Amino acid sequence: MRVLIRGAGVAGLTAAHELLARGAEVTIIESAAGFTGAASWYAGGMLAPWCERESAEETVLTQGIGAADWWEAALPAGSVHRNGTLVVAQPRDGAELKRFASRTSGFRSLDAEQIAALEPALAGRFRQALFFPQEAHLDPRRALSALRQGLAVRGAAFADGDMDERGFALTVDCTGASRIGGIDGLRGVRGEMAYLQTDEVTLSRPVRMLHPRIPLYIVPRGGGLFMCGATMIESDDAGPITTRSLMELLNAAYALHPAFAEARLVETGTGVRPAFADNLPRASRRENTITVNGLYRHGFLLSPAMAGEVAALALGEEIPRGDIR
Repeated sequence: MRVLIRGAGVAGLTAAHELLARGAEVTIIESAAGFTGAASWYAGGMLAPWCERESAEETVLTQGIGAADWWEAALPAGSVHRNGTLVVAQPRDGAELKRFASRTSGFRSLDAEQIAALEPALAGRFRQALFFPQEAHLDPRRALSALRQGLAVRGAAFADGDMDERGFALTVDCTGASRIGGIDGLRGVRGEMAYLQTDEVTLSRPVRMLHPRIPLYIVPRGGGLFMCGATMIESDDAGPITTRSLMELLNAAYALHPAFAEARLVETGTGVRPAFADNLPRASRRENTITVNGLYRHGFLLSPAMAGEVAALALGEEIPRGDIR
């Protein structure tokens, strides 16, 4: 079966991986070189289904549990870091930590001494924390590049521009936010991020700092580089980061550790994440076209499950039990 995949972000590449594994001949259309047009390029890369359950449906947990295993199998050794997630809050925001705990599972409560043992850089800064030991993270940019390279080695073809679909048995549309206005109920959720570089802070895992207005996550990328993010703005504006958002991200990073005040701001970025009203992704087939969209902020977490559903729809297999509908 010859399959044309439109979109080379995380949804398109994971779908291609699953289709190739089932013997399909895959061609992938890239709209922009170097993933610059993909919202997944600006993602945090946290494989954190237990933490995401705080504000998401149960299906995000059940479908995300296997994501770390999928990515570990698909990427070079060492790409997935299974160090868990640490969730902290300032003493004045202790109610936020209690609320987070009441809506999640799979964590251990830590006191100040245990926090210091887990992340020495945070010693003396927080009295309580939640530790989710089963969670993982990866670098989205390295993951996308490695997955693309692996697909090419396995025989997937890549093309830019448009292509006649008549030579293919099936088209898989993974074009994300570009379909806003073309798919009923699909909206844009703007996310903004910043990369900071400092040799004065060392973290081994993603740290989420809770705050009533703007929860922050900081994900270590190695070499003193940290990705900071978390804004969720109901907008499909893909323009540069706003002054307000940047100030809030930097203030939150400073609150996590004062050394971030002297960090270098090496990059900012904005991505528009496509989402439906329930913030859950959907895959559907109409004749010879499968459409996948609505991954929201769960691209790396839920794309493996969605890729399995795409493959089942393509080949007439039974949809994996409990999959996202």
